[in-house]
Amino acid sequence: MPGKFPTLRTNAIAQYPATRTVQFRSQVLLFLDGTGQRYRDSSGPLRQWVIRLDQLDETEMAEIEQFFADNQGGFGAFQFTDPWDGQIYPNCSFTSDNLILTSVDENKGQTAVAVKQNRS
Repeated sequence: MPGKFPTLRTNAIAQYPATRTVQFRSQVLLFLDGTGQRYRDSSGPLRQWVIRLDQLDETEMAEIEQFFADNQGGFGAFQFTDPWDGQIYPNCSFTSDNLILTSVDENKGQTAVAVKQNRS
């Protein structure tokens, strides 16, 4: 079973502002007479979240960094709980192989990560 995206010390998954997108994949087949036929190219929508995290303490920064390393960036898969509705998506990954953690002040850090739902 894949690991679960870490929560903050407040048990929150994300801070505001955060974004969530839902994407459907459709294709269009064009015919010689100029008409077309649309069809769904997937079984359902895929979600993506951009999670911005500010005022992280050292422990939270270390947990996020270790989780990112354990998943080898975008290579690994993990469970992600949607901050909007609490639904758990079992097959998600980071969209990037790069993680930028910034220390803003003593014991205050920030980062932003993008998480995407993968096809099962």
